[in-house]
Amino acid sequence: MSLKNILASVLLAIFVQGTALAAPIPLRGVVEGFYGKPWTQAQRADMLAFCEAHGLNAYIYAPKDDPYHREKWREPYPKSKMKKLAALIREAQTRQVRFIFAVSPGLDFLYAPLHGAEDREKLLEKLEAVYAVGARDFAIFFDDIKEKDGSGQVELLRWLDEHFVAAHGDVSPLITVPTEYFLADMREPGGAAKPYTKAFSKGLPKTAVPLFTGDGVAMGTLTKETLDRAAALYGRRLGLWWNYPVNDYMEAKLALGPVEGLPKDAELPAVFFNPMAVPETSKIALATGAAFALAPESYDPQTEWEIAIREQYGGLASEMELFADQSQRLENNWAHIGRNDGTALRAEMDDFWRAWQSGEDVAGRAASLRQQFDALQEAAELLRRKLPKEKLRECKRQLKQLGRLAEADSLALDLLEAKRQGDEKRTKKLAKKLRKRWENITNKEKEARLSEATCRAFIEEALRYAGEEPAARP
Repeated sequence: MSLKNILASVLLAIFVQGTALAAPIPLRGVVEGFYGKPWTQAQRADMLAFCEAHGLNAYIYAPKDDPYHREKWREPYPKSKMKKLAALIREAQTRQVRFIFAVSPGLDFLYAPLHGAEDREKLLEKLEAVYAVGARDFAIFFDDIKEKDGSGQVELLRWLDEHFVAAHGDVSPLITVPTEYFLADMREPGGAAKPYTKAFSKGLPKTAVPLFTGDGVAMGTLTKETLDRAAALYGRRLGLWWNYPVNDYMEAKLALGPVEGLPKDAELPAVFFNPMAVPETSKIALATGAAFALAPESYDPQTEWEIAIREQYGGLASEMELFADQSQRLENNWAHIGRNDGTALRAEMDDFWRAWQSGEDVAGRAASLRQQFDALQEAAELLRRKLPKEKLRECKRQLKQLGRLAEADSLALDLLEAKRQGDEKRTKKLAKKLRKRWENITNKEKEARLSEATCRAFIEEALRYAGEEPAARP
């Protein structure tokens, strides 16, 4: 988002239909908190520039697979890595972005008096070393660990609040993530706080800022009621760690939709968006998240999504929008987040099947579908040829898969036409051909998938109609 668009968003947030609206969320930014290969120094510096350009004022350094952040938290950063951290802190300062250095000691922190004292000193040394190179914002995370010691964790936070935050005077209040970090895990069935959450929330330093992820780890809707319930458990407003567009639990699919489902009237002290390991393609969703954080009450996901793609992809925006539209939803047995893929195309497919089953003439509908399948195929090919290499590197496999899907969808229309005409020989030939394409597509899904309920589903539906039951999904 350009500075002009940021100013326009803020002005729109101040007056809509003559009514004053809420201010931007005070602390808003990106949390490098995903599992997988951490970003490079250059990628982090670029993300800091992105934050500045889009009105985001904070960046949390918390890569799960940086060993010195998590597994080797007791060990100091090697000199070479510390120099890089110092450079990032300086870069953030020049861009007026708060660089928040996080440590996740919960895997094996010892809270018992004897060894606990030693571990506290190790952690303090770690923070002091980063303070010495310019950091003034810090976070201690206890997420994704087995042991739930709420009392021990908040005792550690209170100790750090006294011996580090207060001792310096220029360190911001600590940010933290509890072990029970989503509402469904914080409460008993009747709504009371679970023992861990009760101990952690009651002992937390008054100035500390806890973050949570909403109703679940990656649930697509967050209501004001959920925020209020979490606040009631903690006796304070919680900040939000929003797990979109992060895809570390299904890396084959890119999350290219907008941030959505967040309450426009939320009272949030902070919001952080967790990106994918691929920073360039993360920027579509991150730009929309920035627009939400700047002006929650006037935020429109579709508008900001279109703006983000235009600004990031220029002359390829139309093609990128077609591609991104088919890669938005992340869905498994616990994650349900992002808009559905290709909703307009799916609606046309449903209308086609309705007309088909009622015996209506579907020639016009089939022609419209084929035109869209051709457009998807052409967009995928053009993007593969024209995208800058740093962007193409992140999505090349998915673009190839989109091309395969669109080509197979057109073939599915041929199969259906032959079936309706009663041409058994051609039907059999086309069914065999489509099944082969289908098997190739499913084999590639370990590395690239998208449009599962739209382009992919249409192939399945056509094969079933033709009497060719598709193979089970891997």
